[in-house]
Amino acid sequence: MEMLAYVNGEFLPESDAKISIFNHGFLYGDGIFEGIRAYSGRIFKLDLHLQRLYNSADAIHLEIPHTRDKMRELILRLCQRNNIEDGYIRPIVSRGAGDLGLDPRRCLEGPTVVIIARPFDLLYGDKYEKGLKLVTTSHRRVPSQCVSPNIKSLNYLNNILAKIEANMRGADEGLMLDLNGFVCEATADNFFIVRNGMVVTPPRVTNLQGITRETVLEIAEEMGLETREEFFSLYDVYGADEAFITGTAAEIGPVVDVDERIIGDGNPGKVTREIMGRFRDLVRTTGTPIQEKRL
Repeated sequence: MEMLAYVNGEFLPESDAKISIFNHGFLYGDGIFEGIRAYSGRIFKLDLHLQRLYNSADAIHLEIPHTRDKMRELILRLCQRNNIEDGYIRPIVSRGAGDLGLDPRRCLEGPTVVIIARPFDLLYGDKYEKGLKLVTTSHRRVPSQCVSPNIKSLNYLNNILAKIEANMRGADEGLMLDLNGFVCEATADNFFIVRNGMVVTPPRVTNLQGITRETVLEIAEEMGLETREEFFSLYDVYGADEAFITGTAAEIGPVVDVDERIIGDGNPGKVTREIMGRFRDLVRTTGTPIQEKRL
C-alpha cells in the first residue's frame, strides 16, 4: 500500500502529493523543515522539534498556518495512517506559490505545508560498529553574520557542496570549518570529540541546535562526565581520544578516522559506545505514543 503524505489540508498518496512549480520553496529554498524520528511506535521529542520548527519560521518571518497543537495532531494522524513504528517524519513549510521574483509578498496564496512520514532504519548500517571516516571539506560553513545555522531552512546548498566533496574523497561524511578555521559541524550532523573523559562540542552559534546534540549533552552529564561547548580546531580533533557525530537521521555515529588521522585506537571509543547504548534505550522507551488515541 502506498504511503500517504499531507499537503495543504489533504492526506494524499505520495505519488499524488504535488506542489506548484512556482512555489518559492522549490524556486528559492524559501522555507523551513524538521527531521523527526519515531522509535517503537513513539515520536522522540516531538514537542522540541515543533518548537525548533516554529523558531525557524519566526526567524525568516514565515507564519505557519497551523497552531503548534494542530501541527502535532497532523503529524500523529499521518503516522497513524502510515502505520509508522520506526520511521522518519519531515514537516516542511515553504513561503508558498508566487511568481519568478524573490519578493515574498508575491506568494499570495500563503504558505505551503507538507508532512512526510516513512519507515526508516539505520542510516550508516554496520558503520555504527566499525566507525565512520570523515574528511575536512574546503567548503566553509556559512557564517552566522550571513544566515544563522540555527535556521533549519530548505536551502542546504552549502552543505550539499561539502557532501559532494566528501563523497568524491571516499568519506562517510564531511567536516566543515568556519571562516576562522574552527570546527563547526558535519554536512548534516553535529560533531563531538572526547578528550580526557570530557565531552566537547562547538558552540551553538556556529551550528544547528540539534535535538540529538542536546540529548547527548544530557546523557553525558548523567554519566558524570564534564561537558563543554567551546571552539576547537582540527589539531584538537586529530589528537582526540574519541569523536562522534549526532543527528536525527544519523543518531550517534562513532568517528574513527578524520583526514587519514586515526582517532584513538581506530575503534569506536568507550565513552561513545556507552552514550550510544543509553541513547538507544532512551529513544525506545520515551516519546509521544503514535497510537495513544485515534485522531
